[in-house]
Amino acid sequence: MSPKNGRSTKAFQSVNKAGTALSGRALNRYNAWTAIRKRAPNAGFLTPVGCHTWRATGVTVYLANGGRLEHAQQMARHESPRTTKLYDRTKGEIALSEVGI
Repeated sequence: MSPKNGRSTKAFQSVNKAGTALSGRALNRYNAWTAIRKRAPNAGFLTPVGCHTWRATGVTVYLANGGRLEHAQQMARHESPRTTKLYDRTKGEIALSEVGI
């Protein structure tokens, strides 16, 4: 809670059971995934999407706009830059040799 206004400082909050108001609790990953899956078809997605879809999109957009791999790695909280490169879709597709297969 913010001491000044009494409102929660969570960027992504869950909603109450009725779905009519923010709860003040952080949105957990299961609820985020459910919300994404539920809304994706209405947004025009023809294939299943999930949290990693958005993670890959974020990394790709960041790198396509001149971001550095090391910074994308930090933002994605990856231990290895090789993992972050798996999310980079700037080249369209990933060669198996890039991931050591």
